[in-house]
Amino acid sequence: MLLRVRITLPDRPGALGQVARTLGVAGADIVQVVVLERLGGRAVDDFTVVWPGASRVERLLAGLAAIPGVQVDGVWKAIGAPVSGGHDAELLAQVAANPADGLATLVDAVPGLLAADWAVAVIVPPDWAVRSGHAPRPMPAEPTLHLGGEPTSVYASWRAPEPLRLPEVTPLLARPMTGPDGTRYAVAPFGRAGLVLVVARADDDELPAAAFHVTEVDRVAQLVRAATVILGDRLDSAGVEPAAPVIEHS
Repeated sequence: MLLRVRITLPDRPGALGQVARTLGVAGADIVQVVVLERLGGRAVDDFTVVWPGASRVERLLAGLAAIPGVQVDGVWKAIGAPVSGGHDAELLAQVAANPADGLATLVDAVPGLLAADWAVAVIVPPDWAVRSGHAPRPMPAEPTLHLGGEPTSVYASWRAPEPLRLPEVTPLLARPMTGPDGTRYAVAPFGRAGLVLVVARADDDELPAAAFHVTEVDRVAQLVRAATVILGDRLDSAGVEPAAPVIEHS
């Protein structure tokens, strides 16, 4: 099976090689490494590895924990093969080529781009923050997510759970969030029609999924902004049931 392993490690020569050797000794076959951050002498890297299904992940975690200065931030199952550069542009080209299904195309594709479990486009009523008592206020970088069910689902990807318990997404800002059950979210508003894209990553089989990194949130926000420009007024009718055709009788 494919696993995504997020590791914080010292940003010094040899550290990455030591992590790679440890992964190999544990039985993991590295297929992709993505550098998310390099700051203050530390780096945050995502490793996508092929992991033998019969092996226990604890063996992998124990090997990494033995490396000085290395911290495992999360391990979770990756859906499908890792994606390479250029996929964001390809996705936006697909949205532009078929704008009638553009929103659905975006929602279906984003989980694969970010090794997430599912995504959903929701509509937040304009007065929801006032009615529910969640008026905009300063929030921490990683606020706790309370599931309230007020937003309305417009389109959900195929792995979205049913029933879908939707998060409180106000104030409408691009940011990471965490639910009471540990589910990790990235939220990005479209900026019109109350539309918000919510991407989720959940713990599975006792594997602790990593929170969405700021670079991942920025990536979602950029895709949403670009899709908004492409789809334009079509977004204003999202979630509106089409009127029944009028049949004239002679």
